[in-house]
Formats: sequence, C-alpha cells, structure tokens
Amino acid sequence: MGIVAGLDSSSAFTRMVVCDTETGAVLRQGYAPHPKEGEGPGSDVDPQSWLLSLGEAAAGGLLENVEAIGVSAQQNGLVPLDAQGGTARPAMVGGDKRAQVAAADLTAELGGREAWVRAVGCVPQPAQPVAKLRWLAKNEPENAARTAGLLQAHDWLVWQLLGRPARRTTDRGGASGTGYWSAATGEYRPDLVELALGHRTVLPEVTGPAEAAGTTPEGLLISAGTGETMAAAFGLGVGHGDAVVSLGASGSVMAVHHEAAWDPDGLITSYADATGMHLPVVHTLNAVRALRGTADLLGVDLPELSRLALESTPGSHGLVLLPYLEGERTPRLPHTAGTLSGLRRESMKREHLARAAFEGMLCSLADALDVLRGRGVAIRRVFLLGAAADLPAIRAAAPMLFGAPVIVPEPADYAALGAARQAAWALGVERGTLDRSAPPMWGGAAGLHLEPGEELAVGQAVRQQYTAVRDQTHPEAFGGVSPA
Repeated sequence: MGIVAGLDSSSAFTRMVVCDTETGAVLRQGYAPHPKEGEGPGSDVDPQSWLLSLGEAAAGGLLENVEAIGVSAQQNGLVPLDAQGGTARPAMVGGDKRAQVAAADLTAELGGREAWVRAVGCVPQPAQPVAKLRWLAKNEPENAARTAGLLQAHDWLVWQLLGRPARRTTDRGGASGTGYWSAATGEYRPDLVELALGHRTVLPEVTGPAEAAGTTPEGLLISAGTGETMAAAFGLGVGHGDAVVSLGASGSVMAVHHEAAWDPDGLITSYADATGMHLPVVHTLNAVRALRGTADLLGVDLPELSRLALESTPGSHGLVLLPYLEGERTPRLPHTAGTLSGLRRESMKREHLARAAFEGMLCSLADALDVLRGRGVAIRRVFLLGAAADLPAIRAAAPMLFGAPVIVPEPADYAALGAARQAAWALGVERGTLDRSAPPMWGGAAGLHLEPGEELAVGQAVRQQYTAVRDQTHPEAFGGVSPA
C-alpha cells in the first residue's frame, strides 16, 4: 500500500486529503483558510499566501509517509513572472470584471467569436488569463513589460513545491482555460499572448495526465496538477457519457467527451480534462439566483420555495418563467430580462410561481445540455452538484427535465480527491505498476440515484411548453432552432 496526498487551493481555503493509493480511501484531512480577497471588480493576491495556507493545512504531520502530492487550484489565477522568477505583480484571480473591455477588444481584433473558437476552442472571457494580460498591457504597462513568464495558480504551487526549477510545467486542463492553448491541437498560440500582452513570454511545458512534474530533493513526487474543475471531475469519477451540472448563482454544464467539442457561436468552452479526454463546458448566467429572486418575491426561503413548488403540478398550471434575470449567456442574450408567461387567474398562485421558477431554471440548464448533445456529446447520466441539489423540488424535476438518470453525490472534497488520484497515477507510472492510459480505479462518488422513469414523457411536455415560450419571446435564441 502507498500513500498520496491531494490538495485543493481554492479562492477561499486549502483542503488536503491523504489517501490510500489502491482504494482512494481517505486516511487524513487538513484545512486552512486563505486571506480574504479584496473587494471590487478584480482581486489581486500575493501567491505566497497560498503557500502559507498550504503549510497550515499540512501541519501536525499530515504528510507523514506520503510519497506523492497532486495539486489542484482555482482556475484563471494568472501569476505573471519577471525574468528572475519573481512575481511581476500580485496574482490576478477571480472573475476580474476589470477585463470585460479587454475581452471584447481581443474578440474583435482576431476577427470575431468564430475566429477565437477555431483558434483555441473558446471566446475570451474577462476571467481568462488572455483577457487579464490585455488589461495588464493597457493599465499597467510597466508591469506588463516586466512580465517574462506566465503561470496559473496550480502551476505556481507545483513549481514552488519542486524548489523553483528551471523547468516550469502545467497540464492540459489548466492550459485549455488560458485562451492561448488549444485543446483540439494540443498547441500554444504564442501569437495570441503577443496580441494580448504586446510581447511573447515563456510559457510552461504542457505535461501529460499521468506524467510527474518532478521530484523534490527529498524524493517526494509531484504530479502535473490541474484546475479545480478538472480535478473535481476526476475525483467524482466521471467518464465518457457523464455530464456534471453545477448549481451556483449561475450554472454550468460539462461533459466528458473523446474529442474537443466547439460551437461556432462560442457557447461551448473547449477544456481538456485530467485524463487525456476533453471536457466541453456550457455556462448559464442564471441558476440559483432565479430561485432566490422568486423566494424573495414570495417572502420565503429556498426550502419553503421547494415545498410550495411540490404543491403544484408539472407544467406549473401553464406558468412559464424564462430565468434570464441577469441577461443570459446560453442562449446569447446579454441584454435581456426574465419573462413570466401564462398568467391566468387560476395560475396566479404561490405554488405555481414557485414550481415555474424550478422548472425554468432546470429547463435553461437542459438547454445547455442540448448544446452539448447538438455537437455530438453523449450524455447518459448527470451528476448534480451544489447545495441546491438537496432541495426536494429539484430532485423531483431534474431527471425528467434532463431526460437522463441523475446522481446527487454525497458532499466530499472532490477537487482534492482528484488531485490525490492524479498523484497516485503518476506514482504508479513511475514505479511501473500503472499504465499511462489507465488511472487508478478508485471508487466513484457515492450518492443518491434518481431515475426519470415513467415521468420522462411529462418532462418532455414541460420542456415543450418552456421552449415554445422561449422561442416566441426570443426568436433569435439558438438561431430560432432547438440547441440539440
């Protein structure tokens, strides 16, 4: 039996798990908070705080007898380095709305959305490193001129753990979110770095999923590392045919696919995963925020909203809510607002509005699933993540509206578990006990399994009702045709 560790350095904390290499059983755990990020449209963080948090999380002998460590970290955390390897400025993390104009300018300068999709599989977003580089060039030209190398959060942590060697590395998953590396070709586009920053820089070497980034002088193997999304998918144990729907204020839908999937309108962000496969992602701007808005309107909390919704019936007595409260990204309707349709005297009841909110949110996410299906991505089951997944109204409606079995995993540190599994894989390859093409067979996430059963036809009818209102209200949505 061997022992490995996985760490997840998120925006708020570091979590560590120490696992058995063969079974994935968690033997020990550690936790430490990060300093609170600054307020405002963007956040700047001293990367040293990530190391301090890592040290706190590993205190008390947590890493005793550990043979390999995997690192996952918050995505889109750009660490610009100077020629000596110091930080040219603090790391730029978070959504960073400062770069909204920069993202729009870059999109136009390369020739529009489709040009970017064909180049790197995604359209620049304000959070992405490529947009942050343009913001840096325009607003801090001296720091931009000093920038000689680029790393992301997990790359920087791996590099520090290895003692800052001459070789800097990243992985496919992290590289695919930069806006200057293509998951389809497996190649960097240094010309896009130059377009954004004004000059080219040293970019980290992209390692394979089972490769080690290196070994510390003490003999501790450090695996490639990856972004939180990719690590969480690996920790969940999702594979080909699986999709993950994440319920936050906004929503995201991703699925494991055998090739890079892209959409000419840029609705799909073409990530790579942590196994050598691909992880196309579709985002919505409105998920739980639509539920919270409805709950506020009715003067209840989310559990009570769920209870009310279950007093109604599928189809909400003809009431349809298009949940585009903050505009929408899928379909691309940035300046629209939400719509409530089907108001009749008999439908104007609290329970029908409550159910319409749940059905509207889930139908919107089903639209996102259909965007992936429309590009040939197989979806045989759906993992449903987020605190709202515990609400009975969501559990009742999701399988029939998604048209697939739904799994609600038990709470766990899946990103840290995915990082540990990556470490076990790299360690096994190093020792010759595992193949580069097959990660260790740890047990997948335990959780509640929900089947659509006989209600599948009911769900299809609810979706047809929703789609009719969507297409009548926004005929430009999805080009006037179903996303699938």
